[in-house]
Amino acid sequence: MSSVQGARVVVTGAGGGIGAALARRFAAEGARVAVNDLDPERTKAIADETGALAVPGDASHIVEEARDALGGTVDVYCANAGLASPGDAFAGEDVWAAAWDVNVMAHVRAARTLLPGWLERGSGRFISTVSAAGLLTMVGAAPYSASKHAAYAFAEWLSLTYRHRGIKVHAICPQGVRTDMLTAAGSAGELVLAPTAIEPEDVADALFDGIEADRFLILPHPEVAGYYETRATDPDRWLTAMNHIQQKWEETLTDGKIPGREPGFRR
Repeated sequence: MSSVQGARVVVTGAGGGIGAALARRFAAEGARVAVNDLDPERTKAIADETGALAVPGDASHIVEEARDALGGTVDVYCANAGLASPGDAFAGEDVWAAAWDVNVMAHVRAARTLLPGWLERGSGRFISTVSAAGLLTMVGAAPYSASKHAAYAFAEWLSLTYRHRGIKVHAICPQGVRTDMLTAAGSAGELVLAPTAIEPEDVADALFDGIEADRFLILPHPEVAGYYETRATDPDRWLTAMNHIQQKWEETLTDGKIPGREPGFRR
């Protein structure tokens, strides 16, 4: 793609799953890529595989380092690092804070760093890996659902505020993707997401189709558009349907766990 070839790209959460697929695809398209993951070994592995630059660490605090590694400029920023945070309304304050920090504030911090330069030159591309949960919700995962709604809202705000100044924004909203994060979703993920799960490479394909079409909302599962429409036009019908899924999930729990009280996973 001409819009990607030669571009300097940062991908956070690139140690596996969607992030690794994005890094591979950008590299294959001729971009110069810097990859990030919290795990230094995973960061190095994907960097070695793709010929990218390795920038391990917390995604919230590596933007300037990645920009320096790329020669002082970032053309495309993929805010992909995320935390799957199962839990109900009684989840601990630390669980809520971690979900908010990783799924929302990491995006805000990246934008704060990148926007001044992008606005000055009149170009830049911000890609947010949100999740269909950001448009809909996810049973058994209150912190995840709420923070992903906020991540989508922030991406939407960026687009409406800066699109006339050359800033391109894309929000990727897949349902189940065959990654460690899907495994971490536990029994709820197995019930709701696994039956229609796709490969990380399918998400990368959907993104590149969206870039080519200059489309903000990227739906690797096209059926999500219909669910989103029902949620907006008939919320009670949608909530009733989701409550039925909630009840079905509770019926599958036979090991005495309280619904939603499962550990999270960071990608």
